[in-house]
Amino acid sequence: QVRLVESGGKLVQPGGSLRLSCVASGLSFSFYDMAWYRQVPGRQREYVAEITRSGATDYADSAKGRFAISRDDAKKTMYLQMNSLKPEDTAVYYCTARYSTYWGQGTQVTVSS
Repeated sequence: QVRLVESGGKLVQPGGSLRLSCVASGLSFSFYDMAWYRQVPGRQREYVAEITRSGATDYADSAKGRFAISRDDAKKTMYLQMNSLKPEDTAVYYCTARYSTYWGQGTQVTVSS
């Protein structure tokens, strides 16, 4: 059974940093491109960042210069390092194995003073 589990979300002040993790099981993790998305109530799920199986990265404009995506295939884990957080980053963050039906249940990030 495939499972993706996000963790690390919490309340953080504007300008602060946070690292999210996504741990995968039940799939050949190293063969998948992986991505982070986020969703705010009332809005569509929004692309944040991607890391391919070869390690190439891509970021949404909103994330460029502030976020860094990485992966550790031995641990079947990908990460999202978020710096200089803004209130507009508040959302539920989800991980996915690209172009599959596999999604985690999300982790809440709240940026507020």
